[in-house]
Amino acid sequence: MPARKLYFESIRVGDELPALAKAPVDRVQLSRYAGASGDYNPVHVDEIYAKSVGMPSVYAPGMLVMGMLGQLISDWARGGQMRRYNVRFNKMVWPGDTVVCKGRVSNRHGTGGRYYVEIDLWAENQRGELVMKGGAHIQLFYSLEDENRQRSGQSPIVIEVPRESLAAPVPTPSTTGGVSEASGASEDEEEDDEDSDERPAGASSKKTAPREKPAAKTATLPSAKKVKK
Repeated sequence: MPARKLYFESIRVGDELPALAKAPVDRVQLSRYAGASGDYNPVHVDEIYAKSVGMPSVYAPGMLVMGMLGQLISDWARGGQMRRYNVRFNKMVWPGDTVVCKGRVSNRHGTGGRYYVEIDLWAENQRGELVMKGGAHIQLFYSLEDENRQRSGQSPIVIEVPRESLAAPVPTPSTTGGVSEASGASEDEEEDDEDSDERPAGASSKKTAPREKPAAKTATLPSAKKVKK
């Protein structure tokens, strides 16, 4: 039986990826990862050294957890192509911790025969604490017919799909405090911040407020930082 493939037409914003729970991290795994990656930093494999620098024990490299989130994406998006993958490390993972990787479709759009979905990703430990947060940008065939057409050298199926996004950011555990903005504040939040900065100026000086608003928005326009090439 051929491996299951994922197609753009079957994906909806808000769909959740099947959670991936990894076996508890142990010191053997840390040693094996050091050998596979070539990263022999003693804080990950040498208990005595780790304690000498103030750590309670060795701890997992952040890239190990990043690889776990990468497995979540590769298992789910079979047949797709990863165009971007980024993470932010939020909390250390110690021997004995169980990492659970989760994801949710936050954006989908298509134009010119190319179809993309964006995934919000995060990993939690056994206590529900956020240890890593990130995102991935995946390109997919629209359907099986679209894949067969392109693989045979024909033009792709072209359907214009307006951008659809989640109305709210992915919820994160309350224990993360102020780190939930790891992937950056949303554009709506940044715009609200701009407005809050401008309102006091307008209240204190009715004459200068109209002239100051365009300059402030030009300097901090969120979309200027997020233009997609």
